[in-house]
Amino acid sequence: MQKYFVVFFIAFGLSACSKNPELHSEWRFSTHDGNPATASFTVTADNSKLRQYQHTTSIVQRDEAPQRVVYTEHPNLPRLRSGDIAFDALFALAVDEMLANSVASIRDDAYAKGEELPCECFETGAKWHYVWTRDLSYAADLGLAWLDPERVKNALNFKIAPFRDSVVKSAYVAGTVDGFQIVQDTGSGGSWPVSTDRLSWGLGANAYLDSVDASQRSEFAGTVLNALSNTLDNDRLAAFDAATGLYYGEQSFLDWREQSYADWVKDELTYMATSSALSTNVLYFMALQQAAALAEAMSVNGLAARYRTWANDLKTAINAHLWLPQHGLYSSLTAGHFDRSPMAKFDWLGQSLAIISGVADAAQTRSILARYPHGPMGAPVIFPQQPDTPIYHNRALWPFVTAYGLRAAVVGDNPLVANRAYDTLIRGAALNVSNMENFEWLSGQARWTDPEDPELTGPVINSKRQLWSVAAYLGMVIEGVFGLQPKDNTLVINPYVTPYLQARYFDNSQHLALQELTWQGKSLDVTLALPGDTQLSDSAVYQVVRVTLNGATVGQAIDISQFNMRNTLEIQLGRLEEKDVEITALSALPSTYDERVFAPATPQLILHVGSPNNTLQLSDVRNDPRAVTYRVYRNGQHVALLDEPGEWHDSFEPEQVCYVADAIFNSSGNVSHRSKPVCTDEGQFLSVAAINAITNGIVVMDSQGAMLPQWGGYDDKMTWQEVSLLSHTWDLQLRYRNTHHTINTGVTNGVKWLQVLDERGQKVAGGVVQMPHMTGDVPHLSTPLRVTVPRDGRYTIEVHDFYNMSYLQSNASYGHAGGSTGAVNKVDLYGLNMRPAS
Repeated sequence: MQKYFVVFFIAFGLSACSKNPELHSEWRFSTHDGNPATASFTVTADNSKLRQYQHTTSIVQRDEAPQRVVYTEHPNLPRLRSGDIAFDALFALAVDEMLANSVASIRDDAYAKGEELPCECFETGAKWHYVWTRDLSYAADLGLAWLDPERVKNALNFKIAPFRDSVVKSAYVAGTVDGFQIVQDTGSGGSWPVSTDRLSWGLGANAYLDSVDASQRSEFAGTVLNALSNTLDNDRLAAFDAATGLYYGEQSFLDWREQSYADWVKDELTYMATSSALSTNVLYFMALQQAAALAEAMSVNGLAARYRTWANDLKTAINAHLWLPQHGLYSSLTAGHFDRSPMAKFDWLGQSLAIISGVADAAQTRSILARYPHGPMGAPVIFPQQPDTPIYHNRALWPFVTAYGLRAAVVGDNPLVANRAYDTLIRGAALNVSNMENFEWLSGQARWTDPEDPELTGPVINSKRQLWSVAAYLGMVIEGVFGLQPKDNTLVINPYVTPYLQARYFDNSQHLALQELTWQGKSLDVTLALPGDTQLSDSAVYQVVRVTLNGATVGQAIDISQFNMRNTLEIQLGRLEEKDVEITALSALPSTYDERVFAPATPQLILHVGSPNNTLQLSDVRNDPRAVTYRVYRNGQHVALLDEPGEWHDSFEPEQVCYVADAIFNSSGNVSHRSKPVCTDEGQFLSVAAINAITNGIVVMDSQGAMLPQWGGYDDKMTWQEVSLLSHTWDLQLRYRNTHHTINTGVTNGVKWLQVLDERGQKVAGGVVQMPHMTGDVPHLSTPLRVTVPRDGRYTIEVHDFYNMSYLQSNASYGHAGGSTGAVNKVDLYGLNMRPAS
């Protein structure tokens, strides 16, 4: 990779190709292999206010979709007049696709037998007819709350729910009696808390509150605080690691485990459940800040202070444990239990959210924007790419992630990165006559056929009018180009227009006009006046020289009290300011296996415990051993560098040692995922049929030993008494089998409360353990509960009910386990494993 101060020109030769340039425009682009591609736009009907556009592309469309579409501007919704028909048309396309996603009912085959569910809300895309928490919330935050706040609120309400009436709330569950909280959708291992990015809901709720007037805000704010508070308090119990100060859980939106995790993790989801992701932790930080602000506004001062403290501590923890100074980027995720160290894996959403939220300071922001790699078509959602993995999250551009990258570029004032984001969003919509779900990142194609291995072709699914992609385009124009940023009762004016953007997309324009925009019930016609003759510069941005509201000069932060019912807002751009910024440009071909693009495959470890030496056998059948170097880690710390696979001997002999390894490309420095941990002491097992075991269940025998079949009802009891434990730190895990549903989805993750009591019945430690869905019949071990025993003695270990997503009313119509037949939080329980902690 090299650093350049000049952005690749993705779009060029933009021209009006008719006698009347006001009615026709054609944009020419270059493909990844240097061939031309064109998008043409014609106004086929114009009543001077509302236009109808014909939009044609030269690119053969995915799924044999038409290469020509017609769409019309809509009354009472914003429209753009930029001086270029093409730029106006693409904004109209996004508005039209938002309306196509605005439905009276939604459906999904997994709910209500696929029948329509009434909801005046948004469906997620042409191929996705349901509402998912993260898709909706990111889309609302990026732009939907501007155009249809009430529909946003309806959809937000669809994604919060109380416990079902039939559910008995465990004494260990936090929050209000009704259990009201944010829904984590069906997902890996049976959903929450393997996945914990449901806090993205707060972004959508905040966008709604910033878009409506005081009375509407007051009406919904209490609901928002209640949902956030119950969710945050329970996630603090179920997904918080006190040792690091980070929250556990899958990466936000990167929820197809094979796409961005080690290949062995796909069948070992407890390790994913105990990893910590940058994107998800920043969502927690933002939700905590939001909850604190709402509590302060409502004079719930104790709650506000608690969440403010948690937020500040979390920001410190993210920077202490996830910032990798040698890379100048945040690690996307840590390894799971028995390792927990950050990995050299990076994602654009997490980096961008860290900048936008203020988790990253000014120096970190500058570094992230300069060092995250951009291909010729834009920034990939993850880096480096996974080998031998189809295109979806892997090897992909996602427009909504690019939109957050644009926001981050504006916060960090990096026009090089901003220009690339503008190019990615504009090019994708123009050449695909829709705002697509995703693209292959080096070609920018909606479907790329891999010539070396057709099974890796993708993106494996790709929907037109994807909701958050539509919102990304709307936000790019409203918030990016025009710089309209609502916050509480203030509209901040911060347009981000570069000479590059002007020259490529509206070169003949003296001003841009955004008409019929509404904010807090006030109508706005916004004019952005562009400077005259300026030099083309890729690392500069125009500065605001004057803002007027209804003819009166105002500042760049305008209070709602200054607005009339109808308003004319004029923004004058002038002085050009050069920025001393960088971007990392990676030029590679999509058709080759390039070590600058990909990570190595993950090696494997086998441990032979011995005295005086432990012997590790490192094997690797997928990488060229001449191309990689291997690193060995002991208890999360790097201890050895190996030039080739083979044996390594370690004389380090504490009571417990766990090892992992990774591989590094010698040429690029790209790093693989970590191998599965191997530990010297696998611990002691207590069966459910042990002499000191007490249960109300009936123990049976199967091929794996004694077990309690389908154990875990509200009233079920499991206790081991008189357990001898030495003064030490222990990892306690339940041995279980959970096959209620497939490993990649569902709502029946086994989520229980495990606690240790001393001889006097006083609690020594307690917390949530997870028993996610699994494959096969061989029992697995749950996530560990780490317990520090204060002194040698005999202890009581108990298992109690907690809850999972099947307990929520929102899943009462779910068609699989935990759905219409009732909540399910049961597993086949075999016993308890106790191992000394490393």
